[in-house]
Amino acid sequence: MTRGIDHIGMTVPSIEEATAFFQEAFGAEVSYDVQRPEQEPMAGDEVEKQLGLPEGTSIIHMRLLRIGDGPTFELFELGTEPDKEPLRISDIGIHHFAFYVDNIEQASERFEAAGGSLLSPPHSLDDEEDGPHNAGVYGKTPWGSLVELIKYPDGVDYPKGSEAPRWTPPKN
Repeated sequence: MTRGIDHIGMTVPSIEEATAFFQEAFGAEVSYDVQRPEQEPMAGDEVEKQLGLPEGTSIIHMRLLRIGDGPTFELFELGTEPDKEPLRISDIGIHHFAFYVDNIEQASERFEAAGGSLLSPPHSLDDEEDGPHNAGVYGKTPWGSLVELIKYPDGVDYPKGSEAPRWTPPKN
């Protein structure tokens, strides 16, 4: 039986810079480093097979971050250049993650102060997620990954017959 999402993996250009961004923007805390820069890089046939890496790719730093009451973030820093730019919504694959925030204006300010850039001002949500206090906004991290800030304190109007309400972090 699946209990939930344990962690989300993300390749970043610099773990130290990404850590500083997530700490400033979202209050992230470091759990631990799986792979430290002073260790021999993770590389070779076995690592490539286990992680589906292209031949010659190495991992020089891996760190787990805890942000609020959600899954852990596992950051990867490669010893080689990444193959592509960060995904967009128009690309196949996981292209963004969303942080539930209580105050979207304040969270937006922190996001931008940490070096992120919002794609628009915060806006109302649509359809089942619509409510007078519900809002969302997309932004990009300093390295270009897409992040969403969202809040829906007025709840979600689930369609009749909906099988499962969406997960929402508990209030502190």
